[in-house]
Amino acid sequence: MTPLDQQTILITGATDGHGKGLAVELVQRGATVLVHGRDAGRIERTLDELRVAAPGAKPRGYRADLASLAEVRALAAEVLANEPRLDGLVNNAGIGTRVPEGGRLTSRDGHELRFAVNYLATFLLTRLLLPRIRASAPARIVHVSSAGQQAIDFDDVMLERGYSGVRAYCQSKLAQILFSIDLAEELAGTGVTSNALHPATYMPTKIVASPISALEDGVQATLWLVADPAVDGVSGRYFDMTRERRADAQAYDAQARRTLRALSEQLTGLTPGA
Repeated sequence: MTPLDQQTILITGATDGHGKGLAVELVQRGATVLVHGRDAGRIERTLDELRVAAPGAKPRGYRADLASLAEVRALAAEVLANEPRLDGLVNNAGIGTRVPEGGRLTSRDGHELRFAVNYLATFLLTRLLLPRIRASAPARIVHVSSAGQQAIDFDDVMLERGYSGVRAYCQSKLAQILFSIDLAEELAGTGVTSNALHPATYMPTKIVASPISALEDGVQATLWLVADPAVDGVSGRYFDMTRERRADAQAYDAQARRTLRALSEQLTGLTPGA
């Protein structure tokens, strides 16, 4: 792997919780961290904290609301315009299981909100940044998923029937894993790896009501997958912290992955195979 002090790594959802903790660890090890967030003020405060944590560090910030595919496209365009290399992409941003009274929410594009933010934004951002990531190989793509998984109902992906926040969250997190495995197969032999992990169980973040694990547990597990030489060349795997596990059976169904890929290309407006 490229020495960490020569790497540039983008972390989505890096202005609090798990994402910020990972950003701190990486800048302290010399990496250039690109901080994504939804709020400009929080991005600036996070950048200030990283500079304090690692004097001399030069983190950079990027703002986008991942509930808008147009903003995801703008984010990718800005990163590509400003960053000559991208050694790592950590798809960390997400929405949890809790929903407000009234239930089902949609994104600006009219898609079920958790599927849109947790999965579709990840799919589109990764696809748009992939040429730069491949040019920077060896490189790593890490999808922060969850042990909470539920098979995708391709007849009702947007959950217009039988909606619940838990179901929406678990379906979106499994979609990430299907995408991760699909991407790993596509990138075999390129020097770019794609893996997914459940970082820890109910860390104390803004999307968790009753924490169980320490935030540091999840940060260290994700750091291992992002930066440890021990996982050089490891791709297409799902980890529970640092232990390889089997995901939901649908993740290993090639037809399900093809169906999800075609649907994702359609919903995001990408050219098939791009």
